[in-house]
Amino acid sequence: MASLKTYTITVNSKQYTVSVTPDTPLLWVLRDHVGLTGTKYGCGNGDCGACIVIIDDSPQFSCLLPIEQILTKKITTIEGLSNQQIHPIQQAWIDEQVSQCGYCQPGQIMMAASLFLKTPNPSDEEVINAMSKVLCRCGTYPRVEKAIKKLTNNNLLKND
Repeated sequence: MASLKTYTITVNSKQYTVSVTPDTPLLWVLRDHVGLTGTKYGCGNGDCGACIVIIDDSPQFSCLLPIEQILTKKITTIEGLSNQQIHPIQQAWIDEQVSQCGYCQPGQIMMAASLFLKTPNPSDEEVINAMSKVLCRCGTYPRVEKAIKKLTNNNLLKND
């Protein structure tokens, strides 16, 4: 078993110092050591997307990333998505009643946020391609697409 090392990481613009083994996945660092439990464990293989966080403006499966690979990176979790009480993407999810069981929603919302970072006005194909990386066992994909359409049609992310 690898020995513990001390690392400092930046999550949601705050620095955290943790003592973990070098191969500890970011997901477990966030949940068990930093106390940010919004990012969910789904499969541990990078197949479901429940664990998606944004690292340097790109969506990443936090279950697959050892802490040593993200030391100088800017990490954003669902908790750090907005300085406001609720982010426009979260509000669109509420308005369109996207969530059923809710388990995949942090990953869905973070994937949508990363999509908007790169493509402020995504096409239907870009939305489907991006959002298909997050498994929703409840099948709310049409609602996800509707929520994203609402955001783009109403230009609700212009100030974020």
